[in-house]
Amino acid sequence: MTGQPPAAPTPTRALRLHGTIARKLGIAIVSGQYKPGDLLDSEIAASEQFAVSRTAYREAVRILAAKGLVDARPKVGTRINPQSKWNRLDPDVLEWTFESEPDLALLNSLFELRNMVESAAAGLAATRRSAAHLKAMRAALEPHDLTHVQFVLLTSAGWLGEHEEPPTQQRIAEHAGTDVMMTSQVLRRLAARQLITRELDDRDARAPRIVLTATGRAVLTDALSDVAATDAEFFATLGADDKVFLRGLTALRDDHR
Repeated sequence: MTGQPPAAPTPTRALRLHGTIARKLGIAIVSGQYKPGDLLDSEIAASEQFAVSRTAYREAVRILAAKGLVDARPKVGTRINPQSKWNRLDPDVLEWTFESEPDLALLNSLFELRNMVESAAAGLAATRRSAAHLKAMRAALEPHDLTHVQFVLLTSAGWLGEHEEPPTQQRIAEHAGTDVMMTSQVLRRLAARQLITRELDDRDARAPRIVLTATGRAVLTDALSDVAATDAEFFATLGADDKVFLRGLTALRDDHR
């Protein structure tokens, strides 16, 4: 039948619309296309650019604000927040981060978050919730052909290599809180898979330095994304309190070292 007016957008379509816009902007923000302090286009200009209603664009901005990526204020505009305000445990933020090659600062922050959470998981190992968390992490690591211990040691080696210097086996064991002999055995397996190399140290030939290979870094980056998503789901009930919780974990970890 002709002459019928076009159907009004359904709520589902509207949801997809502002969700799509939020995703596009979110990827642009976490990838560094927008820098902290930058202002997004005005509501009118942005809605015209995306060919959507101002309401849809406004909802997209609200999504980003809820994740800590932007601060939207009347008569000021929508400003990109400092990375310290981003909710890195949010599943969408994690997904957007790994849509493009994460920069070194973001990767380092995930190393730090993972070390923090590993310390907490070790301390909570006797609880059923912790056991469920570790089971979920094992499932997340399976596609990467990594055991939980291999992942922990690979993460520690990567973090130490970025923040200190290429670590020795002893230093990795100290940092990860693992037995030295077991650490040696696991590192040999990682070396056999060409995820790490052992480089001689001119200062002490008996203590080679552990360095991630390009393959090892790629495997770790992908694994960090999946495990961080698992952490995000595990800690989702914290909501806006996640940063307070993580600061508490850090204090507990430091007090019991």
